[in-house]
Amino acid sequence: MEAGKKKGYAWAVSAGLCAASAALSAKIISPQSVKYGFVVLFIVAMWGCFVQSLKNISALQATATNFATNFLISGLAGYFLFQEPLSEKWFAGALLIVVAALILGKSSIGKKTRTD
Repeated sequence: MEAGKKKGYAWAVSAGLCAASAALSAKIISPQSVKYGFVVLFIVAMWGCFVQSLKNISALQATATNFATNFLISGLAGYFLFQEPLSEKWFAGALLIVVAALILGKSSIGKKTRTD
């Protein structure tokens, strides 16, 4: 995998981590004004990372990677931090999401060439 594509995936994973962090801060932080501040901060960071990922990989690859990361981190954080149960169906769905993201990553979807 070329360096630019790796960088794109790193940005997409970072976007997913920021999205999961926004959800976690909404559950963990108690004063409303601080909670909203952190949620907004993480969402802005998520969009910044997502836009950076689009410079090196396709929108479909960036979206799938972002979603898979957010889904996995949010689910595992719920399990470990809040003792929320994860069923076999959740693990099956998570596996399918990861496999789909890997397939999209290997696909020949090309990055748009800039015309400006």
